[in-house]
Amino acid sequence: MIAMVQKQSGDIGASLATILFVWTILKNHFPSILNNYIKKHFHKLVRFVSPYIDITFHEHGETFSHNEAFSAIKSYLSTKASLWASSFKADFIKQSKSLLLSVDDHEEVTDEFHGIKVWWVLESKQKQSKTHETRYFKLSFLRRHREFISGSYIDHVIKEGKALALKNRQRKMYSNTPCIDVNNWKNKWSCVYLDHPATFDTLAMESKKKDEIMNDLKKFSEAKEYYAKIGKAWKRGYLLYGPPGTGKSTMIAAMANFLNYDVYDLELTIVKNNRELRSLLITTSSKSLIVIEDIDCSLNLTGHRQSKSDSESKSSEVTLSGLLNFIDGLWSASGGERIVVFTTNHVDKLDPALIRRGRMDKHIEMSYCCFEAFKVLAKNYLDIDSHELFAEIDSLLAETNMTPADVAENIIPKSREEEDNIAESCLKNLIKALKEMKPVKGEEEERVDP
Repeated sequence: MIAMVQKQSGDIGASLATILFVWTILKNHFPSILNNYIKKHFHKLVRFVSPYIDITFHEHGETFSHNEAFSAIKSYLSTKASLWASSFKADFIKQSKSLLLSVDDHEEVTDEFHGIKVWWVLESKQKQSKTHETRYFKLSFLRRHREFISGSYIDHVIKEGKALALKNRQRKMYSNTPCIDVNNWKNKWSCVYLDHPATFDTLAMESKKKDEIMNDLKKFSEAKEYYAKIGKAWKRGYLLYGPPGTGKSTMIAAMANFLNYDVYDLELTIVKNNRELRSLLITTSSKSLIVIEDIDCSLNLTGHRQSKSDSESKSSEVTLSGLLNFIDGLWSASGGERIVVFTTNHVDKLDPALIRRGRMDKHIEMSYCCFEAFKVLAKNYLDIDSHELFAEIDSLLAETNMTPADVAENIIPKSREEEDNIAESCLKNLIKALKEMKPVKGEEEERVDP
C-alpha cells in the first residue's frame, strides 16, 4: 500500500515537473493577464496534489510586533542544528563555556516527534517596499499528520523553545536612535549586552523598603493569570523620584537583574511623533523594563500649554495623550510582562494624569542617604559591618542631606595607605564632608525669609 502511494506520488511529481518545464518555455508567448491566471491556478493544483503541507512562522507580525513563536522555534532548533544542518551560525554567550548554534538561512533541519518526521527551513524574502527583508521559518510535513503537527507538535516546540531561551537568556539594553525612514522600523532600536552589577543586596536603601519592592516585582512576574482574570494588560508602572545622585538608575539595573528582564532606554526627544513612538513601543519584547529617565526634561509633558514659538522650535511632536495611550490605553495590551519606569528629579512638575495610580502603580521616593543605606555602602566599598566612627556618622546623616552617590565618593580610598587604616581614613573623610555640609543653626530660616 505504501509502495503504491509512493509510486502514485512519484508519477504526479513527474507529471507536474513536465508541465512546469513546458510552461517555462511557453509562458512568454501568453498575454500577461492569461499568464497570471494560469500561474494562479497552477499553484492551486500543486497544493492540491502535493502530499505535504507548509506552515510559516514570521519573525514579525503585520503590526511589526515581534513574534514570540519565531524566537521559540529558533531556540528549539538550536538543539537540532548541530545534528542535522551542514551550515549554521554560532553565537558566543557571556558567562557560558559553550557556543550557541542556530540554523543558518535556507538550511533545512529535520526533526522527529513521536515517530513523525518534519522539516524546518529558515527563509527570507524582500518586502515590496525594498526597505528591509522579512524572515520566517517554514515547517513542512505530510498532509495526513496535519492535526497532530498543528496541535501537539507545535505546542511542544514552543514550550521547549521558550524554556531553552530562558535558560540561555542574555539580557540586553536597547536605546532608540533617530530614524530617517519611518517605514524602516527594524533599525530604530540598537542594543548592547546588559552587564550591570547592581543588585538589591548592594543597593543603598533601607532593607524594609527593598523587601517591599522585591516582593512587588516577584508578585507581578507571576501574575499572568491574575491580569487575564481581571481583564487588564500585564504591565506595571513605576515612578522613581528624588534628587540627583539618589540611585534611580542603579535601582533600574537592580530591578532588571532581579527579574532577568531586558531594558529599553527610551529617549523621547528624538522621537518624531506619536506614530513613531507607537511603532517603537510595540516592537519591545516581553520581560522588559521600558525606561524614560528624567521625564520632566524629556518633553513638555507637564500639562501646561506650549506657546506657538516653543512648539515650532521642537522637532518632536510626541504628546502627553500619545504617551498615555500606550501606558494604559488600547495599545498597552500589545505585549505582556512589561514594566514602564519613569524617573524624575521634580515630581511636582509632572502632570497628575501622567503619574496617577493605575498608570504609575508604584511611587518610590529615592531619598538622601540614611544610616542603614550608609552601612550597605560601607560593606560594599570597605567590607566592614561596624566601626567606632559609625555612631558619629549616624548622628550627622540624621541632620544632613547627602546623597548615596556623595557618600560613596567620600568613602572610596584615595591613596595607598596601610590596609588597617583604610577604613578609618575613609570614614573620617566622610565625617569631614558631612560636617561641612551640615547647616548652621538659623541658616534654614535665613534661606526661607532673607
